[in-house]
Amino acid sequence: MTKKAWALSAIGALVLAGTPALADPVDATLILNEDIEITTRTTAPDHLSGALDEVMSGWLFRGVETRAMQADDFDNPGMIFVEKAEDLWNAADGAEGKSCADCHGDSSEMSGVRPVYPKYVEAAGEVRSLEMQINDCRETRMGAEPWKYTGSDMIDMTALLASVSRGLPVNVAIDGPAQSTWEKGKEMYYTRYGQLELSCANCHEDSYGLMIRADHLSQGQINGFPVYRLKNTKLNAAHSRFKGCVRDTRAETFAPGSPEFVALELYVASRGNGLSVEGPAVRN
Repeated sequence: MTKKAWALSAIGALVLAGTPALADPVDATLILNEDIEITTRTTAPDHLSGALDEVMSGWLFRGVETRAMQADDFDNPGMIFVEKAEDLWNAADGAEGKSCADCHGDSSEMSGVRPVYPKYVEAAGEVRSLEMQINDCRETRMGAEPWKYTGSDMIDMTALLASVSRGLPVNVAIDGPAQSTWEKGKEMYYTRYGQLELSCANCHEDSYGLMIRADHLSQGQINGFPVYRLKNTKLNAAHSRFKGCVRDTRAETFAPGSPEFVALELYVASRGNGLSVEGPAVRN
């Protein structure tokens, strides 16, 4: 079945009104603040051989105004939450009376952290997302309460850590002790869920580039997360987006921070290896 024919079938199953149309991603260059050039399309990593030849940021699938909004920090509403996180970064918390800055220095010193997460943490013996590592620091080093996985403080902090890595290439490791988790995530990506029997790949691999009503299907890359969505006017975590997608197949979904979603995040992040970190990105 051709890409377009499959998409017509899938969209019929979704009972969406209107006929989908092909709409190629734009041919444009993202330069943040007239300074940081962002890689928004590049050759697909070797582990996607046979699936994709090229990987593309969701920025290329957005409209003119949305793309322009992300290109300037003064216009990007997600940067408001980055500023809030700077206050959190420097605020002492917990029984130890420590702040993030007490151990790590300025937030800019964390450049290079976001591109490699999720990652296998040897001391913990598991693959951890950035949120998991933040909460480990809060509990073990600060003596503070863990943040809710997709709570506002956590999302703001991950936006801050993404922002200081903008322009650096995503480079998550998928071999060695991380491989088994990556394989689980890959299996999830291609598994059909729910009454609609749809997988992540059905939309983001088989059908990207199609217009469904006013929405333009992207490859579902997460190099821009957390993202500010114009739809709900707030920052959104990758696991929140995963939860929504699984729910939309009319399936019982997984919880943010669950082993299932950590594995899926590792796999999806690896699909974007080579793209630049963009967060906080702006999307519909």
